[in-house]
Amino acid sequence: MANLKELRVRIGSVRSTQKITAAMKMVAASKLRRAQVAAEAVRPYADRMERMLSLLAEGLPELSAAPPLLAGTGKDEAHLLVPVSADRGLCGSFNTNVIRETRRRVFGLREMGKTVTLFCIGRKGREALRRVFGDAVVGDREGLMRTGVAFADAGAVADELVQMYETGAFDVCTFVFNRFESVISQTVTARTVIPVPVPEAEETPAVAPGGRALHILEPSDEEILAELLPRNVAVQVFRALLESFASEQGSRMTAMDSATRNAGEMIDSLTLTYNRTRQAQITKELIEIISGAEAI
Repeated sequence: MANLKELRVRIGSVRSTQKITAAMKMVAASKLRRAQVAAEAVRPYADRMERMLSLLAEGLPELSAAPPLLAGTGKDEAHLLVPVSADRGLCGSFNTNVIRETRRRVFGLREMGKTVTLFCIGRKGREALRRVFGDAVVGDREGLMRTGVAFADAGAVADELVQMYETGAFDVCTFVFNRFESVISQTVTARTVIPVPVPEAEETPAVAPGGRALHILEPSDEEILAELLPRNVAVQVFRALLESFASEQGSRMTAMDSATRNAGEMIDSLTLTYNRTRQAQITKELIEIISGAEAI
């Protein structure tokens, strides 16, 4: 059994940890509201942009004549996965879920004979995946979500991915990230960003009987697509980063709340043990005194 000094030191240590976890919970809670509003605000914009590009694609005589970001390379052999994780830990299963889903997809694609490379966003994901896949990690970024998410940072990542695509580094680019649902719920999501996914014809409304989408554009469809497609990649990257940042704060808030409560329970248990040990020590000293007095 630990002596009284060891118990006092341990109780003090747990109390210090409890203060840290409580402070981290408050910081995460203060960031969560803004992050949640931003993530929910970008969803309709990103969805409508993809829908608009789909309508433009339907207006083309042939999809093969579209820019490569929409038409694709015509192959499905080289895949680039972009896992979006955090730079720090202490956020529950947030990083673990993204890493696990990425590993599952890498192994699945390799079993199908595909070539898989990784572009990691976030230090935790990069460190974990590099230990497993080594040279498959062809790029990484840190610090994009340290204090928030800026569209300029998302645009820089999008430009780098587009350049890699144009040089033939991959055929398909898929982001793996946590989609924010609520403070206690985040869903791991895989979204194809390059090329732009085009839904089936029956899923796209407002189409004329001849198959031509009901719109009149100036300048031509091709010129508009050439301008919008790179911007769409930046918007989709921005969306993934915002969803991930909000999910990180929600997961950290939940994890730190649990840690704070667990620390309180541990303090109560240690305090009870301390009091019992102290009482036993006092009783033992009284018995020794009484026994000594009787012996005299």
